[in-house]
Amino acid sequence: MDDASVILEVANLSRVVETASGPKAIVDDFNYHFRRGKIYSVMGPSGAGKSSLLRLINRLDEATSGVVRFKGTDTREIPPCTLRCCVGYLFQTAHLFQGTVRQNVAYARDSIEDTEITALAAQVRLPVDSIEAPVENLSVGEKQRVALARLLATDPAVALLDEPTSALDPGRTGAIEDLIKSIAVEKDLTVVMVSHSPNQVLRMGGEALLMVDGKLVEHGPAGDLLGNPQTEAGRRFRDRELQ
Repeated sequence: MDDASVILEVANLSRVVETASGPKAIVDDFNYHFRRGKIYSVMGPSGAGKSSLLRLINRLDEATSGVVRFKGTDTREIPPCTLRCCVGYLFQTAHLFQGTVRQNVAYARDSIEDTEITALAAQVRLPVDSIEAPVENLSVGEKQRVALARLLATDPAVALLDEPTSALDPGRTGAIEDLIKSIAVEKDLTVVMVSHSPNQVLRMGGEALLMVDGKLVEHGPAGDLLGNPQTEAGRRFRDRELQ
């Protein structure tokens, strides 16, 4: 791609796994270009391949065929640790290490300064007095904020978010959504977020991608895709028949 705004190019990407009934493509010939500073919501029913797509982009899993390019370079040519600093991954549930908030954020980058950790805590709206707190004392929402701060500590260009609000109550869900949107703007960050909720996709705005059975079946502005889907699968998802 010559378009400088494209930060991630996914081309003919597939992952086939063996199941009891034979080979199954959990991601099936996926093609899409993700652009700098944009928010993308990947939606679809359970088992559609949403999380599997993110894992392939981050090389937590390896593709059976196809390619992912980050800034024009095949991700297979980038050392995994380097790639994961540039293309960060936030899981459904915060995976934190024993210790304090400070120690968890510092784990992402050895050279990080205390002032940077304080600034990151403020950016994800963690109280300053929580920085020295053991992470096991934090609420679920606070733990997710720590995980987000740790992701941001490497100054990624892309953030892959795998249903980051699925364990939160509605009030905390809205707060995390607003936080993600504000950080995307502040840092010109490309966000690719998996969601099973059409309402959340509408709140996030940006672009929406609908996956069904491993395939990308429809994409476009979130409001257009959910307000006036152009495929039967899109209409069924909007009406929740695919859930």
